[in-house]
Amino acid sequence: CTCYRIVKKKKGDERRSHGALCACTALDMKGRVPQVLFGGGKLSTRTRMNCVVKSTFSETKMVPILNDMLIANPSPAAVSRFRMGWLNKADNVDNKLFRNEVSDSRGLTPADKLASSLSEPGVARTKYGTITRFGGQPYDVRNSLNVWSSGMWVCTSTGSTAAMAAAGGQPMDLHSNKLQYLIREHMIENAPNKNEIKDLDNGMLEEDQHLHLRWNSQKGRIFIDGSHLVHNLELGDEILIDSKAPPLALYSDAKWD
Repeated sequence: CTCYRIVKKKKGDERRSHGALCACTALDMKGRVPQVLFGGGKLSTRTRMNCVVKSTFSETKMVPILNDMLIANPSPAAVSRFRMGWLNKADNVDNKLFRNEVSDSRGLTPADKLASSLSEPGVARTKYGTITRFGGQPYDVRNSLNVWSSGMWVCTSTGSTAAMAAAGGQPMDLHSNKLQYLIREHMIENAPNKNEIKDLDNGMLEEDQHLHLRWNSQKGRIFIDGSHLVHNLELGDEILIDSKAPPLALYSDAKWD
């Protein structure tokens, strides 16, 4: 008996993106591009994510993130340990303490001055929680939670229907300025307030909020918009995440709006 199998020809190259945000394709570009050039296109914007990583002697600003990022241990079998919290600007820090820091820094090497600028400012602990600083701005870290998990997804509204949705997240309005985070496989079985902690596994980050992570594993990695762009993390690195990156302006197809 001879069996015949019908093989269907693929309509697209699965190694490439399908261009969900493109207003036209190679087939209709000739008609669409003149529309845009002569004012007939529809210009819209999409929120992008801002991410800053502070290490011992440096601060690294990631490229604007359009879809999502994964923060996790380089090994998928290892536990990702980090402390998660929210940042509030600490505007009432005693400026006299900063003046003393500046006067004490005279004669230091550039590396010593950079290390001093990244250190925690002198603040009364009774008034603040944990104090950190990004770009010279002091922040008060509030509502911290120690997390043992498989890492964390953070996405924009554009990326909410991809990996975030597959991991159990919520689809978002495409024009929302919020960000969404999701803790992967959170280990909370022995926690006394299990339900309260579980409610924090997946949530939204408002436009004026800043998410803060302190990496507590020996090694870590940030994957930005896929697997090609990565940034390595070390024990003690701090991460600031918000929606303050410049938005992406694009001429979009009406079916995506």
